[in-house]
Amino acid sequence: MIKQILGKIPRKHSKSAADPSPSASSLATSKKSEGGSKRLSNTVNESISAPYSVSNIGNNQENKFKNSRSNGNSIPSSYEALPSFRDVPSSEKQQLFIKKVKMCCVVFDFTDPTKHLKEREIKRQTLLELVEYVTSANGKFTEIVMQEIVKMISANIFRVFTPQPRENKLLDGLDLEDEEPAMDPAWPHLQIVYEFLLRFITSPETDAKIAKRYIDHSFVLKLLDLFDSEDPREREYLKTILHRIYGKFMVHRPFIRKAINNIFYYFIFETERHNGIAEFLEVLGSIINGFALPLKEEHKLFLVRTLIPLHKPKCLAMYHQQLSYCITQFVEKDCKLADIVIRGLIKYWPVTNSSKEVLFLNELEEVLEATQAPEFQRCMVPLFQRIASCLNSLHFQVAERALFLWNNDHIENLIKQNRKFILPIIFPALERNAQHHWNQAVHSLTLNVRKLFYDLDPELFKACQVKFEEDESKEKVVREKREVTWKRLEELAAKNVTSNEAILVHRPPST
Repeated sequence: MIKQILGKIPRKHSKSAADPSPSASSLATSKKSEGGSKRLSNTVNESISAPYSVSNIGNNQENKFKNSRSNGNSIPSSYEALPSFRDVPSSEKQQLFIKKVKMCCVVFDFTDPTKHLKEREIKRQTLLELVEYVTSANGKFTEIVMQEIVKMISANIFRVFTPQPRENKLLDGLDLEDEEPAMDPAWPHLQIVYEFLLRFITSPETDAKIAKRYIDHSFVLKLLDLFDSEDPREREYLKTILHRIYGKFMVHRPFIRKAINNIFYYFIFETERHNGIAEFLEVLGSIINGFALPLKEEHKLFLVRTLIPLHKPKCLAMYHQQLSYCITQFVEKDCKLADIVIRGLIKYWPVTNSSKEVLFLNELEEVLEATQAPEFQRCMVPLFQRIASCLNSLHFQVAERALFLWNNDHIENLIKQNRKFILPIIFPALERNAQHHWNQAVHSLTLNVRKLFYDLDPELFKACQVKFEEDESKEKVVREKREVTWKRLEELAAKNVTSNEAILVHRPPST
């Protein structure tokens, strides 16, 4: 028998670029669920020591359980445990399974920890038995059984909640990593229901052709709505379940992609508030990784119209790691998309948000690493105009991160090959940093980059230096003329302080 269920799932995501599928913890969880009922929980220490010795519930009591949903106020009068599966003949196990499923359609109120303790424990033990039954099933699930399963799952997990998205706290300047996520008090039951759903979907005894009638578009949409849950444990289960549904029910794949796309649109252009964007992107990372080549036009449109605009919201840091992985997957599959992606990053570049600029520079390096010379040449002018601005940033992390691009061998080679176009763009920024940037690390890195260009092409370097000095001289003249004009204006204003006459100042002739 199952002795425990899954433990607490951590809040933070540690998804790496080498793991395109849902996070390692969730996938490991799902793989174990397919192999048996050995997963344990840190929250449940008691095992099912023995079956309850209570008589079967009659037909009248079954009707009470059927489609029942309680908020803790109206519990069926005879909510008692049914016999264990081991205590009935094999011929009666399916009927007992259906009775137990119907029994678990009753939903308890967990806001009051003192109410219905006995009934809640009976339901918990019954759910654990159902998980074990599904895991060890050795015969195809019938349509009637599937129908009852989906009814029970829907009664338990589909609910209306009013989340307070984590992104709200971003506006208040709080450290979201230290913020405790809200935990659903009903998790002792919800967790087992999710485990039951996961094992039902992954079971070889679940015929997708029949199950798709009940795990249909309506079911999928409601499941996607649950991704806005504040409880990270729930989102982790949902991520794994959605991934398994996408893999098993091929007929639902276009619909799932479109539905997630619509959620992204609403998030980007309406609310900028959603708790499950990172989890959606983790699932999509696995899906994108499996796209066949050449890429379909609809997939390219998804990149341009959805993934790239996802850089716009203020709360980008909450899901940037997963988004960057999806973007890089596209470029690695089709190098011609690099120009589109880089121009998209430039379009949404956060010129007034230094922390987001560092994220953009991190992603830019990953994209450039997968970029080939022809695509690089198409976008290098606007790209290095933006990088030049970053080099002169007063925020040392932005300037430092931009200079770190030269530490990447592939990017450095691309720059060297196109130095005649790139050096004139960034030379003024390098010179200003070398002359008076306040941060010593930025100053040192700048000198290294200058030396690299000088050693590579001294003539080009000197030509850029001459041009920079000429431009600086012209700029100095312009500044002096501007100062003279302001000074004359102040003097005239001081003379006419008591007069209401307008003051006309003639600009000096330009040279």
